[in-house]
Amino acid sequence: MPILNWGEIIFYVFAAVSGIQLFYYSWFFARVAFHRTKSKNGNLQHPVSVVICARDEDENLARNLPGVLVQKYPTTHEVVVVNDNSVDDSKYILQELKKTFRSLHVVELTQEAKLISGKKYPLSVGIREAKHEILLLTDADCVPASEDWMHKMQDAYDEETEIVLSYGAYHRKRGLLNKLVRFETFHTALQYLSYALAGIPYMGVGRNLSYKKGLFLRNRGFSSINHIPSGDDDLFINRVATKKNTRVVIDAEAITRSIPKTTWTGWLRQKARHYTTAKYYKPLHKFLLGLYFITQFIYYPMAVLAICLYDWRWSLGVFALRFIWQGVVLYRSMRKLGEGDLWPWYLFLDMWMFFYYLIFAPALWRRPTRSWN
Repeated sequence: MPILNWGEIIFYVFAAVSGIQLFYYSWFFARVAFHRTKSKNGNLQHPVSVVICARDEDENLARNLPGVLVQKYPTTHEVVVVNDNSVDDSKYILQELKKTFRSLHVVELTQEAKLISGKKYPLSVGIREAKHEILLLTDADCVPASEDWMHKMQDAYDEETEIVLSYGAYHRKRGLLNKLVRFETFHTALQYLSYALAGIPYMGVGRNLSYKKGLFLRNRGFSSINHIPSGDDDLFINRVATKKNTRVVIDAEAITRSIPKTTWTGWLRQKARHYTTAKYYKPLHKFLLGLYFITQFIYYPMAVLAICLYDWRWSLGVFALRFIWQGVVLYRSMRKLGEGDLWPWYLFLDMWMFFYYLIFAPALWRRPTRSWN
């Protein structure tokens, strides 16, 4: 039996890694790229309660809340804003908006919750104050991409549906950092939306998320994760989402957008806080996410080694196969999620993820901070 040399071993490892990556792009991510919304026999409009938590976000409330309040939705709805111990002008801005918009309901919190970390307590209060069964969650720094956001999100509900996931994007601005922030956000959405479409939902984002109040109460809210500062969106969904009760909305008019971090330090701190919850996911989710992470992390180093140490024609052929299929899937997915301007940069942005993982991998084991804003 012939003994393989190092060049052959590296090539076969590279081919295996490429095969795993192609599996993810074909079995999971292509579901977003080629997604088509199923037509419904009738559009039933449900009463909706939008719930927003705000802490010292007077500027964001003044800028973004009107976009939620002017939604074109004729059926009964309300917007519940929980003003969580703000010391800025949030209270007065909400009072002025309430004079114009009768659908606005403000809950003032003046005491801190003991032994409950992060945003979970104010969000729980807002949910309990909500009058309607269908809850639509977003943040004070988010604005819907259209006046049909509320309609598009609630329209996904049927008799079995209890959770609706969609995309929470960031505004487009100039500069490299903005492209990196938006690509990472898109990349995360590509994963959780495609996994849900494949019947394996594992998370959602609080910037654009909907579920039923009964689901929240039946699972005793955030009681099982109250000790964890983050996780009011992804960990809660990780615990309660199933193949049958979860739907996905992929529509440019159902997107929310918020202002991204404008400094590297601010973004690094934000992402490090978010990644501290991944260790609490279910074993299957951790395996699938971990396998993708590992193969994506070593893909480009293995490609370089294979080209240098083995027949470059075979190595480039394997590279081209993933490159072309990746380009097709990302092109269609980015267009559907309103990030089409990122596509010409996708090779550079995909290579950047190697360094991104180097920076943020330690956050998976780091102790989370207790602040939510």
